[in-house]
Amino acid sequence: MTNPSSVDERDAGLAAQYEAYPYPERNPQDETRRLLIGSPSHLREIEYWVFGAQRPRSQALRVLIAGCGTGDAAIMLATQLARGTRQAEVVCVDRSAKALSIAQARAQTRKLENIRFVQGSLTELESLELGLFDYIDCCGVLHHLPDPVAALQTLERYLAPMGGMGLMVYAPYGRTGVYMLQDALEKLAPITQSPEARLDTARRIMRTLPATAWLRQNGNFGDHLSGGDAGLYDLLLNPRDRSYTITDFLTLLDQAGLEPTALMEPARYDPALFLPDPRLRAHITPLPWQTQAAIAEDLTGNMATHVAYVVRKNAHPRKPNPLDPDAVPIMREIPGAELAKQMTPDNMLPFHFGTLVVPVPLPPQARGILPLIDGERTVGELADILAARGVNASKFNHVWRESFDILERLNRVLLRAPA
Repeated sequence: MTNPSSVDERDAGLAAQYEAYPYPERNPQDETRRLLIGSPSHLREIEYWVFGAQRPRSQALRVLIAGCGTGDAAIMLATQLARGTRQAEVVCVDRSAKALSIAQARAQTRKLENIRFVQGSLTELESLELGLFDYIDCCGVLHHLPDPVAALQTLERYLAPMGGMGLMVYAPYGRTGVYMLQDALEKLAPITQSPEARLDTARRIMRTLPATAWLRQNGNFGDHLSGGDAGLYDLLLNPRDRSYTITDFLTLLDQAGLEPTALMEPARYDPALFLPDPRLRAHITPLPWQTQAAIAEDLTGNMATHVAYVVRKNAHPRKPNPLDPDAVPIMREIPGAELAKQMTPDNMLPFHFGTLVVPVPLPPQARGILPLIDGERTVGELADILAARGVNASKFNHVWRESFDILERLNRVLLRAPA
């Protein structure tokens, strides 16, 4: 049984941490030269993986960033919505005044008018009277809360009908070495000490960390190397830091009445992708997808986080048929011509799943189709162009279906939502 005083002590430590070292460390002036892109909460991902490319882009979108920190997800999504002149409101909630001030300064630098900031705790959402949301982002937050299940259940109650969420939690195997050092530092720098004193101890440890320490062998993250004081503190000194295997994560979702529409990237959780042995693949294929995902995590060992788009149970959106002539394929971020250039002469696409690079086979014709995907041309128009090059309708359908299925699972080619 958890000691209530221990919970309070850790919660106080968390509050002190994020006031002293808002995370992640960001300079608002950097917004003049770059936009940080990631998952979850990329607009094209939300439209496809949460709403199944069925929700009109003209329909207003209400977004909650639950625990926005210094604002990475909020700034990315609000910027994408503003660039598309979309009707939207992005509400950012965090209990750290310092973190909110940084996120707000970033929004001011970008002159974003579709975003507002509310100081408050996720454990007291009802008192904030924020209403319902079409989409909720809760990235890197649940694993720091006293009761993640209760917190996620609360967020579910604030979803509008047919709404969904983007979530991220830490995973254990890709963070090998982190928890060993956290244990050592809690003995050397108890959470009752000031954040400054604890950070000083962590710095001293890192200067002379033994060569055999597992953290030195782990290249799956770099907060302790390039994340500044905030990154080092959050990685090694966070007073409450849980991690979830994919099985644990799916259980958490189930307890909150939610189910995933996609794990990011979907192909990453398919062990057959990196197990070419036919006999092994024959063993894998009949297994439940949840078991396959667990095998992928167990074998690769490099998943440091799990990212998922989720909806309420039995509310999984029905996505459009990619062979529909009126469907409009769209690149998630990397232009099609650039992706085609990455293909090797033997029609492999080297794909990075974190530190793991897997050669993914594509049909040879994908090299010619990818540069044609501009977010405006329909599948029917792509077929017409390929017909002029000697590819008949039957062949096109076969090649396009195979290409789309692969690239969708890599989260590189999606379908555009209707106007």
